[in-house]
Amino acid sequence: MTLRVILVDDQALLRDALRTVLDSADDIAVVGEASDGREAVALTREVRPDVVIMDIRMPNMDGITATVDICADPELRATRVLILTTYETDEHIAQALRAGASGFVGKGIEAHDLMDAVRTIADGDTLLSPTATRSLVARFLATPVATPARDPEQLAALTPREREMVALVATGLSNLEIADRMYLSPFTVRAHVQRAMTKLRARDRAQLVVIAYQTGLAGTAFNGGTDQV
Repeated sequence: MTLRVILVDDQALLRDALRTVLDSADDIAVVGEASDGREAVALTREVRPDVVIMDIRMPNMDGITATVDICADPELRATRVLILTTYETDEHIAQALRAGASGFVGKGIEAHDLMDAVRTIADGDTLLSPTATRSLVARFLATPVATPARDPEQLAALTPREREMVALVATGLSNLEIADRMYLSPFTVRAHVQRAMTKLRARDRAQLVVIAYQTGLAGTAFNGGTDQV
């Protein structure tokens, strides 16, 4: 199966570079480009891609607004949005997740990691870069009234392996990265993560990260201030 992708960025040079990278993959094909959010929404409705790679800061309509329009359209429920931006701030990350984006990565991402990100969200998973995960956690931990601590006892429903998976998810690792680290298949990792989400009633991967911190399962994984995980 070939994953069909639309590129949305106001810089033509960057779109060309992204097209070259993605078209080099046997299972990914770029099927359209847009230079602003308004064009992106119209093109997505016309082409119905599997994944839209979306910048945030663009003229006419920004990427967050375009993501809201795409994700709110019931006819586009099979399309996933991956935010690719220079601005990995906690506010942008929170806005993107609220808008319905399935992934958030920085423009410094390596080519093979971008390909894996497209595959990950097309497969139905949520993907956050380590920087985005740290920003998300910091944002939630800075608002204890809105996000009260959870009883660690709720983790009792998880198996030891599921607890391990949740802790690794909280470091910003994707399912593929966890699989490589744990010498498991990506399908096994995904099954463990999904069961953990069901048991903890987490609506998405981002909320699973927050729960890991609220229950103390994640510890202080990001205190070193580095993107290496």
